[in-house]
Amino acid sequence: MSVPPPFLPYGRQCIDEADIAAVAEVLRGDFLTTGPTVDAFETAFAAAVDAPFAVACSSGTAGLHLAMMALGVGPGDAVVVPTVTFLASANCAVYVGAQPVFADVDPETGLTTLEAIAEAVARAGRERVKAIVAVHLNGHCVDVAGLAKAFPEIPIVEDACHALGATNGGETVGACTRSAIAMFSTHPVKTVASGEGGVLCTRDPVLDERMRRYRNHGMVRDPARFADREAGFDASGEPNPWYYEMPEPGYNYRLSDIHAALGLSQVGRLAGFVERRRHLRGLYQAALARCGPHVRALPVAPGCDPSWHLSVALIDFAALEVERGTVMRRLRDDGIGTQVHYHPVHRQPYYRETAPSPELPGADRYYARCLSLPLFPAMADADVEHVVSALRRAVGNGGGIGDGAV
Repeated sequence: MSVPPPFLPYGRQCIDEADIAAVAEVLRGDFLTTGPTVDAFETAFAAAVDAPFAVACSSGTAGLHLAMMALGVGPGDAVVVPTVTFLASANCAVYVGAQPVFADVDPETGLTTLEAIAEAVARAGRERVKAIVAVHLNGHCVDVAGLAKAFPEIPIVEDACHALGATNGGETVGACTRSAIAMFSTHPVKTVASGEGGVLCTRDPVLDERMRRYRNHGMVRDPARFADREAGFDASGEPNPWYYEMPEPGYNYRLSDIHAALGLSQVGRLAGFVERRRHLRGLYQAALARCGPHVRALPVAPGCDPSWHLSVALIDFAALEVERGTVMRRLRDDGIGTQVHYHPVHRQPYYRETAPSPELPGADRYYARCLSLPLFPAMADADVEHVVSALRRAVGNGGGIGDGAV
């Protein structure tokens, strides 16, 4: 009896013995949380993206919330966000009482454009817009330099969950020379995994301090910042060692040392992870190019060297006369997992009611055709051929699907 090949999910963490040993070392140590491994992880991450500051937190979603708080976004404000993204990119505005205003995207890349952001800013009222969330989708990048030039007074938050290891206009994503904050996720399907987690990078020491404070209940332990000197200091003028203050509330968004140990070990392998993803995506591009006019690889955005978090195929399901759900089920039967990134957020029931948007045709066109195929460093080159062969079968051999080798 033949043994079926292992199931290929659309994404998966890559854990080795060094990662396991790093976590075990923390488990044998004195600090499971709020210890030195978090500091070491932040230092290594900041160096990896050429940023002076990195703040680790419990998830990418928490990171976006911290970014909004640190920038002072609040009730009555507007935050412009592209509609093709994960829910958290918009929800972070709601968390602080602001309203997301959705921008359209390029139908070929899924990335928002300067023109789409400008339309959304005008629709919101420029004076109300207190942040632009620039989502780097699939591993390639929005034109942050163009946004910063067009809207110098509006802080840009890079949602870089998909783009760790990418470069944008020759600059490492996360260096933040044109943005206020760049936020990364270290969820297991991302380029570097910590189990759950996120990292915020910035060049602004004020934002760095605010994000650190808000991730830990809003607590302040710096004696220079104590408001109640009678409670904070003893008769000799020395600060009381137990004392802390809370100028305003924060959250428990800390990352544990256990998670940080895994993340720190993985950051050391970042270059190899990105190189392997780029190689596999290149194989996909060549294989999909032989599938006929209705199936092709996502094009590369200008000025970007992507890190390829996802390998997206654009498939004209209507022309092929097959539904996307049917294709996904057929691929699953062949041991292949796929996903759709993403259902446009402005079409979610909550936002239909609370933040109604005009038609965003670029997003609809992109969403109708996108399908994320398996991509993670542990894949073999032959897995790409297996996936694309199965995809050809799943969509059918008619409708312009080529018969050449993949």
